[in-house]
Amino acid sequence: MSKIRETVYQRVDSIDFLRGLVMVIMLLDHTREYVHADSVRFSPTDLTKTTALLFFTRWITHLCAPTFVFLAGTSIYLQLARGKSRTELSKFLLTRGLWLIVLEFTLVRFSMLFNVDYSFLGFAEVIWVFGVSMIVLAGLIYLPVRVVGGVGVALIALHNLFDGITVPPAVAFASTPPPGTLQKIWLMLHQPGIIPVFENRAELFVAYPLIPWIGVMAAGYALGVVYSWDSERRRSWLYRLGLALTILFVLIRATDLYGDPQAWKNQPSALFTLLSFINTMKYPPSLLFLLMTLGPALLILAWADGVRRDDFWSRILITFGRVPLFYFLLQMFVAHGFGVLLGWMAGKSVGHLFMNFPASNTNVPPDAGFPLWVVYAAWLGGLALLYPLCLWYGKLKQGRRGFPFSYL
Repeated sequence: MSKIRETVYQRVDSIDFLRGLVMVIMLLDHTREYVHADSVRFSPTDLTKTTALLFFTRWITHLCAPTFVFLAGTSIYLQLARGKSRTELSKFLLTRGLWLIVLEFTLVRFSMLFNVDYSFLGFAEVIWVFGVSMIVLAGLIYLPVRVVGGVGVALIALHNLFDGITVPPAVAFASTPPPGTLQKIWLMLHQPGIIPVFENRAELFVAYPLIPWIGVMAAGYALGVVYSWDSERRRSWLYRLGLALTILFVLIRATDLYGDPQAWKNQPSALFTLLSFINTMKYPPSLLFLLMTLGPALLILAWADGVRRDDFWSRILITFGRVPLFYFLLQMFVAHGFGVLLGWMAGKSVGHLFMNFPASNTNVPPDAGFPLWVVYAAWLGGLALLYPLCLWYGKLKQGRRGFPFSYL
């Protein structure tokens, strides 16, 4: 175990590097949602309305959630490798999971909506997924690592077999009539939709159904084993696995026999045909979506295995990657705040940025939002604001354990 511990401490920079990279990209996506003129008028991946630049601005951010959840699983395994007992780790995962669920519907909810009108409970999104997946993993870690990895891969690979089981859209999104108990469970597990809560006095929008995301975290946990290997073997294996997943995506997507409910189609141009090919389903994340994102993520992780922390760009990404939850909470306020501030400075109405869903999408003024270049400028400005805060918190957190540092 001592050899594993020594190896783990030498490899953590590569994980933080990749995590920091996807967190930087994440801010771009959230800034687009609050600042871009067309963010709620049509989907940036709607090939009948989008542009190539807008599509790729959205598409590159698909890398974020799968990588974020996957690396969380890897980090959980590394806690065992550093000497934490399964009992200690299980208790930590249970309490931190519950804490994350509370955060999702309090601080995260406020950062997304800027109101405290709990007739809309909030969005069950990535922090909710982290919380529930950690609670599930609190039990799974008592099983052999290969079993946990097998469970994760099975959930990822097989969940699309259940795509035919659906709650009708009129029920899932209009709540008329409200979904029954089994329908509510299914919306939690596999299909996005709105669930009435508190005896129909409030609504919850489940944007991230649980089944595939639990699988992603479990698979990431199993990957942690490679950090007990020597660097050459580990890097080679990560490259091969990342390349295999990427090739598998191309082969399965080309046939469209399985793995994503949305078939790709030939478009008027070769570029838009390519966009159709890589336009896979995120809600819930299909097998092809996860192959398309986790394959390249593993290739980056293999490359990052040799990064130097004193390199300028590596230092920035590692700084972000070492305080993921702190960064996440702040970046939502930054993205939403830029939307309000820029709109107010331009003399635009910003009332919709304080409304609950779905009113926030249906009451958008005609002049709301800004061109895409403003989104990129606000994104860079947001990163400049966040970096010194994350650097300060990373130094404050260093060497400290327990609440609140291990929970934030």
